[in-house]
Amino acid sequence: MLVLVVDSSTPAVTAALAEITADGVRLRVERCTVDARAHGELLAPQVAAALAEVGARTTDLAAIVAGLGPGPFTGLRVGLITAATMGQALGIPTYGVCSLDAIGHPAAAGEPVLAASDARRREVYWAVYDGAGERIAGPNVDVPAVAAERARDLGVTAMVGDGAHRYADVLGLPLRSEPRYPSAAGLAGLAAERVRAGAPSERLTPLYLRRPDAVAATARKPVLPGPQA
Repeated sequence: MLVLVVDSSTPAVTAALAEITADGVRLRVERCTVDARAHGELLAPQVAAALAEVGARTTDLAAIVAGLGPGPFTGLRVGLITAATMGQALGIPTYGVCSLDAIGHPAAAGEPVLAASDARRREVYWAVYDGAGERIAGPNVDVPAVAAERARDLGVTAMVGDGAHRYADVLGLPLRSEPRYPSAAGLAGLAAERVRAGAPSERLTPLYLRRPDAVAATARKPVLPGPQA
């Protein structure tokens, strides 16, 4: 089954195609561009380019897998809206995966690992994974010092992700270079069982973890000048 994989929860805008069979998951093509300011401009062309590279059409897709975040509001919603709209238009199921899982799960190699992505405002989105790659804490958003303290309490011995790179001095754990951003293969692998089983389509609910920077006004402002003294 040919599956589209998208993630826009970090500065890495990702579109990929994976072949999911009874025997495993094979990534056929992956397009990834790191640009924190161009999620909306990059994702759709990357989806089109990935399909063209393998000679496939959207009608060949059996499902769509999307990273749910956590991530900043503006970027994250691009991937989720794209996935939900395509799934509805094509009549195929959509499945969500925590984007941090696609960083921490592949990085876990027999020891607990902290996965962290940049949350801006000098904070990180983070989660902890045991040696088997199962999430045991998070996802949360905190200043790096809080994430580091929680990670040490859970016996973490390594860290991974863009947030870990940015705040390596504060987090103070051995740094693994990859994956720095959510892995398309990881996202596909974590959704593979649902794809194979033909599970019902899921609502793609974003993991924002905090309110967006821009909020609607709660009260109307007067547009006419007040009485003059």
